[in-house]
Amino acid sequence: MQTDTKTTDLDTDPALAHQLGYGQTVRDCRADQIGPRGLDDAVLGDLLSRLSPALKRLRSAHEMDTMPFLRLPSARKDLAALAPIADHYQRRFDDVLILGTGGSSLGSRALYEMADGDSDRIRSAPTLHIITNVDPFVWDRMIRRLDYRRTGIIVISKSGGTTETMMQFLSVLPVVLERLDPDELARCITVITEPGDNPLRKLAARYNLPVLDHDPRVGGRYSVLSVVGMLPTLISGLDAVEIRQGAQAVLDQAFASIDTPAACAAAVGAAISVGLQRQHNIAATVMLAYSDRLGSLARWYRQLWAESLGKDGQGTTPVYATGPVDQHSQLQLWLDGPSDKMFTVLGGPKDQDGYGIDASLADDPRLAYMVGRSMGDLMDASRRATAETLARHGRPVRHIEMTRIDEGSMGALMMHFMLETVLAADLMGVDPFDQPAVEGGKILIRKYLSEQGGGAK
Repeated sequence: MQTDTKTTDLDTDPALAHQLGYGQTVRDCRADQIGPRGLDDAVLGDLLSRLSPALKRLRSAHEMDTMPFLRLPSARKDLAALAPIADHYQRRFDDVLILGTGGSSLGSRALYEMADGDSDRIRSAPTLHIITNVDPFVWDRMIRRLDYRRTGIIVISKSGGTTETMMQFLSVLPVVLERLDPDELARCITVITEPGDNPLRKLAARYNLPVLDHDPRVGGRYSVLSVVGMLPTLISGLDAVEIRQGAQAVLDQAFASIDTPAACAAAVGAAISVGLQRQHNIAATVMLAYSDRLGSLARWYRQLWAESLGKDGQGTTPVYATGPVDQHSQLQLWLDGPSDKMFTVLGGPKDQDGYGIDASLADDPRLAYMVGRSMGDLMDASRRATAETLARHGRPVRHIEMTRIDEGSMGALMMHFMLETVLAADLMGVDPFDQPAVEGGKILIRKYLSEQGGGAK
């Protein structure tokens, strides 16, 4: 069958957007819409034609299980095995610490912060404290205020030796042991790490802690749909099945578009991103999120895109921003500074607008435009105005609008970004699953820690 690479209509069909929970519009990335800094149709069409065989390779990888993260959306047995563990944490604890860094924590944090905290499921579940950094000021105050008879801990490190995660765990363990006997630890601490000999697994054995296997074939930044993201999700009261169903819907739609890659939103996103990089030397990709609930999703995406594609002198730097606040801090640069950026404007639905402004309070004529308008109206107007202004200045803008923010739509959008990243890597000729350049820095961290010496204070 001949591949259809027509570029006349690349935006998500409204019915499909409703099904998936999000839609993508790329018209403001194209030269015929925004002028010479947009992507030419000829370049876009060529890249899309190359993504048809790339999608075939993805489907083959799925069938042969050579990219294990593609199999996770359809899996259910692992969730059944995690359910009693999650139930134990829900019944026993008021707080749960999730220790990890990078891909071991950013995905679960994105899902947790998306949640509606006022829903009964979330309110009745423990509060998750998803630790992503090792700032000593914040860390010390966190661990000292928790009641460890009512606090569970999940420790996540794929390698079992991640310096930041081991520092977190080895720092909190003495504090826990001040309150609990060693033989009580197994009821409140669960470890997730890959099979084999590693420091974390060895420490777990010392205290008889339960250990869940992290699939060694699934890299951290692609692990959100695995036990790494799903156990915290289940503990928090979110529906892990719905998350995976959303991801599966995107995967199914991508495989159905092998001969028509222009119908696959992830393929279109990859072609736009790589095309702008090549044609116009775009150096940065700005994700501007118009919802605080989507902020951690943008931070998760930042690692996914940067670590997967920044190789061999290639890649675009992902920049995270929040609207409307960053209109007051960065928009001047975006409009009048170097034209080396593309923008993804990410918006949520107007389902919680807030209260309309009372006319009696805004009786100054200069505030008349606000009467009857809500905070949701302001957010929506800011998003639309900023995107339109960027496009009028010839800046390429991709629009992603979520028709709802829930487990299914988040699973769908996360799979979209994972597929988009892998497809972009295919176009760029880089391996999206390794990160060879960072090892030198890790070695230096261990060296400097060793040189500092010291020991317990």
